[in-house]
Amino acid sequence: MLTSVVKGLFGLSKRKAVRILMYHQVLPKNLAPKNDLIVTTENLEEQFIYIKNNFTTLFFKDLHKESNAPNKIILTFDDGYYNNLEYLIPLLEKYQLKATIFIPTEYIQSRMHSTEKNFMSFDEIRNLNPELIEIALHSHSHRNYSEMSVEEAREDLNKNIEILRENTIIFSNVLAYPYGKFPREKNKKRAFFEMLEQSGITAALRIGNEIDSYPWKNKYEIKRIDIKYGDSINKFKWKLRLGKLKL
Repeated sequence: MLTSVVKGLFGLSKRKAVRILMYHQVLPKNLAPKNDLIVTTENLEEQFIYIKNNFTTLFFKDLHKESNAPNKIILTFDDGYYNNLEYLIPLLEKYQLKATIFIPTEYIQSRMHSTEKNFMSFDEIRNLNPELIEIALHSHSHRNYSEMSVEEAREDLNKNIEILRENTIIFSNVLAYPYGKFPREKNKKRAFFEMLEQSGITAALRIGNEIDSYPWKNKYEIKRIDIKYGDSINKFKWKLRLGKLKL
């Protein structure tokens, strides 16, 4: 009885549950300033070991085929940082895990006009191992969609899609909202979600710090769990159990 209660509380026995973790940059501890958008390679490797032993990593595009798999988890990395290529990919290869990288195309274009390798190039993104990496959408300009008109957001999203296609990059029609933001006013929200539907978006992600479920209850308000620089392995495990640190 106690075991079933604990499993129910932690969500590990719920086949519909899917944990979606949100990351950005990956750097070795000796190179990483204290910043919640960075996770150290040391911490990430410890987290990956735990995930490898307890969860099944999936791509969004495979969820419909794997909907009954227990302990589903999706690893997401925003913005296409070059350090993902340097430090994330080797860890994914080492532990044979999968991750989705959300690409804001204007950031990638900025790499073409800079000597600094802050972001991956289109060539580097195109050549990522599709067995390990799924590419998805993160807007073109990385502007806050809640501060844009629906038509501005449509133009921005279409540009995101078009540029990836022009660069022959295969991607899933899943969108991570920049800053996790989208319109909240009732009428604008309805129009915005209709625009996503018309644009072929199958799912869209906010933050929320909760465990979500699949099939999605609200496919354009899917919640992610924010993994931060200072999260110890115990904090990390607690977030995977509850989505957040406190009940």
